[in-house]
Amino acid sequence: QFACLDASLAIKPVLDRFASVVITSGTLSPIDLYPKLLDFKPVVSRSLSMSIIRPCICPMVVTRGSDQTPITSAYSARGDKSVVINFGALLIEVAKTVPDGIVCFFTSYEYMENVVSEWYKLQILNRILDHKLLFIETKDIVETTLALDNFRRACDCGRGAIFLSVARGKVSEGIDFDRHYGRAVILFGIPFQYTKSHILLARLEYLRVRFQIREEEFLAFDALRQAAQCVGRVIRSKADYGLMIFADKRYNNASKRSKLPPWVTQFLKETNLNLSTEEAVTVCREFLRELAQPLPRGAQLTTMLQKADLDRLANRKDEEPMQISEQG
Repeated sequence: QFACLDASLAIKPVLDRFASVVITSGTLSPIDLYPKLLDFKPVVSRSLSMSIIRPCICPMVVTRGSDQTPITSAYSARGDKSVVINFGALLIEVAKTVPDGIVCFFTSYEYMENVVSEWYKLQILNRILDHKLLFIETKDIVETTLALDNFRRACDCGRGAIFLSVARGKVSEGIDFDRHYGRAVILFGIPFQYTKSHILLARLEYLRVRFQIREEEFLAFDALRQAAQCVGRVIRSKADYGLMIFADKRYNNASKRSKLPPWVTQFLKETNLNLSTEEAVTVCREFLRELAQPLPRGAQLTTMLQKADLDRLANRKDEEPMQISEQG
C-alpha cells in the first residue's frame, strides 16, 4: 500500500508557481504547526477571532455524568458501562432541552456501534426516541444519504431528530447542519487516530525525523483539528447559533483546549468547564432562551464594514507576499 507521508509535496507546486499565497481556514489551530508540516516560512501568521452580532455559539466541556462518574472515550475506559450510560443520559437530557436537530460525533464506527448496541440493551434508545427521531451514519454512502434526507425532513416538520455520526466520516467532512438542522452538536470523546495503523506509525516516524515534530504533538493537533471540524458543522453563517458540547474529561485539560481554534475558545467561558450533565443542561437552557430573543434593530450594522473602513483598507500600501490565517 502506497501512502504520502509528506504533505509539503502536494503544496510545493502552488508555492513555486505563485508569488503570493494566502492559506486560510477555520481549522488551522495550532497555527504554528502548519509551516512545519507544509515546509514553508510565512511572512505573516495571524489567528483572527469571529466577527459576530451576538454570542452565537456556546461551547462547554462535560467531564462527568449525573452520578459524578468521569466520562471519556479513552481506550482504558471503553469497557466501563457507566461511561456508556452517562453518555446516553447526556443525550437524553439534551434531546429534552434542545429543539430541532442535534448532531453527535463518535471517535470511530466501531465505538459508535458498541455504544449504540449497549444503549439498545439498556433501553436508552427507547428513552431517546421519546423525544426525537434517531438516524445513524453508516459506511454505505446510499444509506447515509437517505438517513440525512429523512433527518432533515424530521427537522422541517417540527418533530426534531438526532443524527449519530463519526469523526473523519462523510458527515463530519462535508455536510452542513445550518439553522434548525443543527442547534446542538455533541462530541463523544476526542477523535484520535488509530495509533496501531502502519501508515500512521510510518508518518509519525517521518515527521519526527524530517521536521522534528513529536508524536504526541501531531496526534493531539490532528485530533483537536478533527474536533473543530465536527463542531463547526452547526455554524455556517452569522445568523446561525448552536451549542457545542465536548463530552470527555480530557477536554478540561488546558493543553488540549489550547489547540482548538480561537473562534471556539473565545466563547468558552471558565464557568462552562468541568460540568456535570445537570449543569450542562442548565447552560443549554439559558443559552437557548437568550438566543431565542429577536435581534435589536440595527444590530447587524455593527459587524459590517462602513465606508470609512473601506477607504482605510484601500489606502493600505503594505503588501504581504505570503499569509497564513485562521478565521471562523
